Amino acid sequence: MAKIEMYTKATCPFCHKAKALLKSKGATFTEIAIDSHPEKREEMIARSGRTTVPQIFIDDQHIGGCDDLHALDARNGLDSLL
Repeated sequence: MAKIEMYTKATCPFCHKAKALLKSKGATFTEIAIDSHPEKREEMIARSGRTTVPQIFIDDQHIGGCDDLHALDARNGLDSLL
């Protein structure tokens, strides 16, 4: 089973959309809420080079944000990572 980590904010609609896609595939993930844990924001930026949420990692590989995750799925690349 893949190790999936997602940096999120509670009010982010893109975060909810990304989580819904992963859940629909039966994937479990660790959610790192940067609004509840602001110190994790710097960690997210250091790992991804990006300041927006969500930022998604599968087995420590940076996938990107919600659009990146959906694009990966659209080209049939997501299932093999899960």
